[in-house]
Amino acid sequence: MDEAYLVNQPFVNTILHPSDFSAASENAFAHALAIALFRKTRFTLLNVSSDEDDWTKFPGVRDTLEKWGVLEEGSSQSDVFDKLNVQVKKISLQSRRPLAAILGYLRSHPTDLIVLATERREGLPRWLKPSVAEKIAGKSKTMTLFVPGTEGGFVSLRDGSVHLNRILVPIDHDPDPMPAVEYATRVAASMRKANTQVEVILFHVGDSPEIPYIELPDAPICTWKKMHKRGNVVDQIANAAQENAVGLVIMSTAGQEGILDALRGSVTQQVVRRVPCPLLAVPSWRY
Repeated sequence: MDEAYLVNQPFVNTILHPSDFSAASENAFAHALAIALFRKTRFTLLNVSSDEDDWTKFPGVRDTLEKWGVLEEGSSQSDVFDKLNVQVKKISLQSRRPLAAILGYLRSHPTDLIVLATERREGLPRWLKPSVAEKIAGKSKTMTLFVPGTEGGFVSLRDGSVHLNRILVPIDHDPDPMPAVEYATRVAASMRKANTQVEVILFHVGDSPEIPYIELPDAPICTWKKMHKRGNVVDQIANAAQENAVGLVIMSTAGQEGILDALRGSVTQQVVRRVPCPLLAVPSWRY
C-alpha cells in the first residue's frame, strides 16, 4: 500500500456532526470542520430539538474559518464552497426523540464519518447521553470520531492548527485490527503537516508478549512502533495514550454490529471516557 494509494483512498468524503450547541460540542465542531477542510468534503451540522428552530445557535462556519485565517474577513457564504470546496449544510430537526431523528436522517443521508463530542468519564453532554451515542454509532454502523469536550484533541479551536504526530492503535486477534491500521495511514495522509511523518504505535495488552502479526502498509508517511503491556486493557490503553502523548486513538470494532457491541459498557466505551484525546471507532467490516 503506497502513498499514492492512500491519497486515492481518502479518510472520508462526507461528515456529519450532531451538535447540542453545548460548549463541549465546540471542540468536536472544530475537528469536524478541520477534517472537512483538509479533505474538501460535504459537511453537515445537525441539531435535534423540541423547541422552534434557532439558526443563530449553530456554530459559525465562516466566522471560524475567518478566525483561522483560511478565509478573508467579510467573506460571503458562497466563498466556503467556491474558494475552499467545502459544501456546508445546517439541518435543524424538531423532535422529542433525538436518537430516532438522527437515525432517520442517516438512513436517507448516509455519511462516512460521524463526529461526536464527549465528556471524559461523564459520558456525553445534554441529549448526547452515552446510550444515545452508542446507538447512533451502532445502529448506523458508521465510523465515529469521539472528541473530548472542552480540551484535548489534534485540532485547535482557536486557530485551526493541526498537531497529529502520534497515533495509538490497540490491536488484538479479534476484532481484526487491519481496519484501524489502514485508517491510521489514511488519517496520517490527510491530517499530517507537510514533509512530516506520523508515528503509529501498535499496542497490544495481554499475558503473552507475542504481538499479533500485522502486515504493515507500505506508507512512507508513517513510522511504526510496537508495544506490549500486561494488565487491565482499559487502564493500559489509557496510560499508553497519556504517556506517549498521542493525538488520536484508533480502534477496530467487531463485525457488522461492531460499534454497538463494542461500546455497550465494554472496552471501547471505557477507553473513550479515559483517554485524553479523540478516539476513532472503525467497524471491521469497512475493511
